[in-house]
Amino acid sequence: MNNSNNAATAKPHGYNTWVGVFVLIIFLIGGAFYYATQKIEYVWRWNRMPIYFYYKGTVEVDSEIDGEVKSIDIDGAKAVIKIDGFGESESYSVPADSVSVSNGDRISSGDTLSSYEKWKPGLFIVGLWITLKLSLIATIFGILIGIVGGLARISSNPAFKWLSICYIELIRGSPLMVQILIWYYVIGTLVNDLLYTYGMGRLPAFWYGVASLACFAGAYVTEIVRAGIQSIHRGQTEAARSVGMSYAQSMWHIILPQALRRILPPLAGQFISLIKDSSLLGIIAIRELTKAAREIVTASLQPFEVYFVLAALYLVLTFTLSMCVQYLEKRMATN
Repeated sequence: MNNSNNAATAKPHGYNTWVGVFVLIIFLIGGAFYYATQKIEYVWRWNRMPIYFYYKGTVEVDSEIDGEVKSIDIDGAKAVIKIDGFGESESYSVPADSVSVSNGDRISSGDTLSSYEKWKPGLFIVGLWITLKLSLIATIFGILIGIVGGLARISSNPAFKWLSICYIELIRGSPLMVQILIWYYVIGTLVNDLLYTYGMGRLPAFWYGVASLACFAGAYVTEIVRAGIQSIHRGQTEAARSVGMSYAQSMWHIILPQALRRILPPLAGQFISLIKDSSLLGIIAIRELTKAAREIVTASLQPFEVYFVLAALYLVLTFTLSMCVQYLEKRMATN
């Protein structure tokens, strides 16, 4: 038994040689790329990348009204500046050591009352946060749409079944970029005009981006859910019905919990794909990770470093999610 285990775990002949070949190929590719950048006289500036994650910026607090500095109340490290104008007043809370006005000073709108330095998240962090937020919200809605669509897809009701089929074929048969443009420029225009007409404001582009991703993912999740449900033997449904359960009860208590174990890996794969698909939302002015990277390139003229960092951030996101899913699969298997 031990001999068979050793044979199974033994490294193949020439293993170390091929490891060396792999390392050599990676080294040659990297060296060739570096040589090419030197031939075009590209100057690498990796030392400037940290400021696009976190930096110390200057914060200026400006007056919003014309008036006079009525009082400056200092309480420890904080100061409250009160400006009295013509029939209005404003108060501003700022660090005590940053105040640049005095009692009785005449102030015009736009004058600086305080100036201080503060650590701020850079464009990479801002874009990363927006990407994660919209991907998570879109995934939640996509799963809900997929569960409803999956149940409708296997329903005996022709209206539910055909509507589900039309939805799946329509979404999967058109490019995501086209769907994003329709959601923002067509549906978004109609919805925002209606909301504005009734005095309810306008929805920002973020929510149309979420809607487009959720509907796109929902079509694929629908098929995943359908396949997961149909993979459970019909005998279990019949057994549940024989003990008095309704169709909904048998589906909720018996079928869906088992199907969830089987559909978890493809669901996770869909979530990972959604994170990558979110890079298209820059076309509707959502500052997700890829659009943030393009803004950095425009400001810094450092495309090589920025896009390498961008690829690394996406890799970290997707790899971390893959590891989490593997952990969940093992936990569910042991339970």
